Amino acid sequence: KKGNIKNLDGKVIGVHDGIVNFTIGQRKGIKVAAKDPLYVVEINSEKNEIIVGPKKNLVKKEILLRDINILTNKEDLNKEILVKIRSTGKLIKSKIKISNNIGKVALLEDEYGISPGQACVFYKKDKNGDKLLGGGWITN
Repeated sequence: KKGNIKNLDGKVIGVHDGIVNFTIGQRKGIKVAAKDPLYVVEINSEKNEIIVGPKKNLVKKEILLRDINILTNKEDLNKEILVKIRSTGKLIKSKIKISNNIGKVALLEDEYGISPGQACVFYKKDKNGDKLLGGGWITN
C-alpha cells in the first residue's frame, strides 16, 4: 500500500510503494533525491509512513529488550559486557540492567540502524574466547 515518505521535519518528500519494502538504516531504494544521502530512520506502520534523515540520526546509545534469556550467573552481567546486534555485526562494549525479564542496554560505542525485532546477544571475553551470556529481543 502506497504511503508518504517524510523528512525529519514532517514534510512529505516522496511516496513509497509499501513499508514492507523498507528497514531501519536502509539507504538504497528510497527514491528521493537529496543533497546528502538519506536513510530510513523510522517506520510508522500505523500511519504507513517512512521517515528519512541523515545517517547521524540512526545512532543509538540505548536499547530496550524483552524476553531475555540468561545463560550465566547474574554477576557476569554486572560488569561491562559485549553485545552483538546482527549475526555479522561487531561486538559493542555495553552495560546492561535487567528487571522482570526486561533489559536496558547502554551502548558505550555508537551503533547504527538498530530495529525492533532484532536479537541482541550478550558476550564476555574469557580465556577460551567469547563466552555467550544470553540475549533478548529489541523493542525500541
